[in-house]
Amino acid sequence: MSQDESRWARWVRDDGSVVSCTEKVKVMNENLDELMQMAQDLFEDGLLMEVSETQMRDVLMQMMHRLHNPYSQNR
Repeated sequence: MSQDESRWARWVRDDGSVVSCTEKVKVMNENLDELMQMAQDLFEDGLLMEVSETQMRDVLMQMMHRLHNPYSQNR
């Protein structure tokens, strides 16, 4: 497994089978790299503005929990 394939996660489907398509793995990892950088920038900006580190982390976690699956079968 290359570094690109393993830096974030071993991507699996709901049935537990591995997502092995190199392009899919590459896109997922690139998207996460971008999100990580944006979140890091947001976090640092908040800290520079004297927002509580704990509150910054809590807000970022809340944001992740609010994501919804537009492809869910249970609409």
